[in-house]
Amino acid sequence: MLAGTPRELPPEIDDPAMVPGAQRIRALAATDAVAPRNSLMARATTYAVLLPLAYRIVLLPATALWLVVAQGFGNAWAACLVAVLGFAGSLGATVWVLKVPDRRGTIRRVLLWSDAGFAVAAGLVVGQVNANATSVPWVYFTGTVALWTVARGVPSGLVLTALGIPLQYLMGADLAGVVGGTGMLLAAVATAVGVLVLVGLGTRLALAIGIRQGRTAERARGDRTLHDTVLQSLEVMAMESPEDETDPREQLRKLRDAARAQANQVRRGLAYDEDGSPAGLGAELAGLATEMARDGLRAQLVVADIPDDILPDVRLVAVRDAVREALRNTIKHAGTGSVVVRMEERDGGIAVITRDHGVGYDEGKRPAGFGVSNSMRARLAEVGGRCHIESWPGRGTRVTLWVPR
Repeated sequence: MLAGTPRELPPEIDDPAMVPGAQRIRALAATDAVAPRNSLMARATTYAVLLPLAYRIVLLPATALWLVVAQGFGNAWAACLVAVLGFAGSLGATVWVLKVPDRRGTIRRVLLWSDAGFAVAAGLVVGQVNANATSVPWVYFTGTVALWTVARGVPSGLVLTALGIPLQYLMGADLAGVVGGTGMLLAAVATAVGVLVLVGLGTRLALAIGIRQGRTAERARGDRTLHDTVLQSLEVMAMESPEDETDPREQLRKLRDAARAQANQVRRGLAYDEDGSPAGLGAELAGLATEMARDGLRAQLVVADIPDDILPDVRLVAVRDAVREALRNTIKHAGTGSVVVRMEERDGGIAVITRDHGVGYDEGKRPAGFGVSNSMRARLAEVGGRCHIESWPGRGTRVTLWVPR
């Protein structure tokens, strides 16, 4: 065993007869989180299997060429035939491993047994034709040992190594040749073990990094959602207004309406993946204008004639939410009740510009807060876009949001 088996393993591979090589990699890569089924671990096992195949693809032609130069084609024709068949088979197996799914492992088992049978038969045939040309089938058999070690585990590789001892005698090798050939087989087993360890540790590292990044992204998403919905609404509710002296019942009604609107917005965000795609960007901006009107901001829309499906959903949502944050900032900081929102095509993408003539501010003296940094700039950067803010004291603020198509 390459590693101790943990008490509980995530079901990355749904094959009940999973090959031991994959089991060993899965043990090395075990974490507390459940990875996607039949994905990362299966691919890791696939990449490990490619090494012995690449070994044969490189060495079989080189060894056959050396024999032809040293002994002539007439003495090495059988070895050359084995080299051609082995090269073609290894190349085909490489293509098959990379492109053809085999979730149950049935075809894999057939190919492994066929490969081992060909390796033994090639050694016996070449040994009978010319005992001095057995280096080619021995290269192939060494690759078979490494292949079985990776795919079926170390015991399988050692069994084939033991089988290689009588095979060498049948191929015409002397005692010194048998010792040297057996050393090659043991080196192949050790190399395969090293490959399994490296692939397992690399997979575990990739999982750990992916899980950490996923948790960080999920936390950022949650913080952003809270900021853009609940926190923004609470701040607007807490702002002083000239209407504060009106009927308390009217004030209570407005608070309830605002709370209801935000509850609906949060609910839409939670159910977005299930309910389908958002409307076009123009319709989303119109919805934002209606939403801001409830809080006292009049938004004048200038929308270009752009098809609704011009943006992928993920970019459309990013732009919409960034515009919402810009409008919320206008309500809280600009000291004005109106803003112009313009949508246009620009630089191979879509730009939305919000412009108010409020109090403005000095950009050099006011650092960007959470809303600008995360709800606008970071949100757009995640989808390949950008955010540019210009503000002048006493002259208002202009926010330009751009995403590619």
